[in-house]
Amino acid sequence: MAIRREWKKLALLAFIFLAAYWLPVGWPRFESAVLESLHLLHYYAREHVLLCLIPAFFIAGAISVFLSKASVMKYLGAGANKLLAYSVASVSGGVLAVCSCTVLPLFSGIYRMGAGLGPATTFLYAGPAINVLAIVLTAAVLGPTLGVARAVGAVVFGIVIGLLMHVLFLKDERNRQVSNTQAFAADETPSRGLWKNAVLLASMVGVLVFANWTSPDGAGGAWAAVASVRWLLMGISAVVLAGGISAWLNRGELRDWLAATWDFAVQILPLLFAGVLVAGLLLGRPGHDGLIPSEWIARAVGGNSLRANAVASMAGALMYFATLTEVPILQGLLGSGMGNGPALALLLAGPAVSLPNLLVIRSVMGTTKTLVYVLLVMVMATVSGMIFGAFF
Repeated sequence: MAIRREWKKLALLAFIFLAAYWLPVGWPRFESAVLESLHLLHYYAREHVLLCLIPAFFIAGAISVFLSKASVMKYLGAGANKLLAYSVASVSGGVLAVCSCTVLPLFSGIYRMGAGLGPATTFLYAGPAINVLAIVLTAAVLGPTLGVARAVGAVVFGIVIGLLMHVLFLKDERNRQVSNTQAFAADETPSRGLWKNAVLLASMVGVLVFANWTSPDGAGGAWAAVASVRWLLMGISAVVLAGGISAWLNRGELRDWLAATWDFAVQILPLLFAGVLVAGLLLGRPGHDGLIPSEWIARAVGGNSLRANAVASMAGALMYFATLTEVPILQGLLGSGMGNGPALALLLAGPAVSLPNLLVIRSVMGTTKTLVYVLLVMVMATVSGMIFGAFF
């Protein structure tokens, strides 16, 4: 065993040496791709960490500390009422309006608290996929047909993927359910009433939602009205949160909350940053190429063939889309000959899955479940694109 470990170390060192030795320094495309990866990381740090991820980490920490584990299992566990569990999980994105990375701490929090694999993965997919702002922008820019197809497809996808994950890993889920029941048997009754915990969590969600609320081009009425006063609404949410913390939390609970929040940040942030760098290196940013030229992708998704839909779903599953950026990207691709089917496939696979997202999911539920999850997303996106492209 010791000799095997040393051979693994030798193989790793040899790989690092060869990678450094053959590093294509001086090749313009490589140097441009490295610069694009840094640009994407810079953008991600400025636009998504302070207002998106940090509030999400605090919400995840609050879920793991404030809520009763038995309650989470009752409503989202493997033995929960399926209609209630999947309904709540599938429409969550309509409230949260989060991206594929911001949803990760929340998914990790409810999964660790005993939520079943099915409802948890439904929440994981639906959180960013059923982003109401993105759906409104899709309908306004790309047409109401594609907007409705995206909304309906996202809800159906979330439920079907969750149910399939539950069935495929039924044995693991039963063992996990037994383990969680035993582990949480001594779970203490919360020191506060349910309504107080609801106020604390709702105010944190308010900070997250209103800090990131934007009004899509062409969306007026209530959307524009909320966008014009979003900082006021965020401030009200923050004041309610501060008052609740002051009135209802003792030092021990506050310390546990901060510790849980820190644990989520340490687990997730390094993987997200690494994933963003790799995604930027391979695919660049909108309008800027990485190692893979954008014209290759544009040519591959032309028409409504099986290959075009499969390439669109695979590209969507690997690329990192900042919130709402998938719509102008698709607008350009449609103008370059992309079919409606591949467009829907990318819309259903892209915002909900990304390379940074997958690295974190693997750390939460393991390699096998992660691979099955992303394959389900890609296959269902491809099939949906084929069907949609055949009729529209």
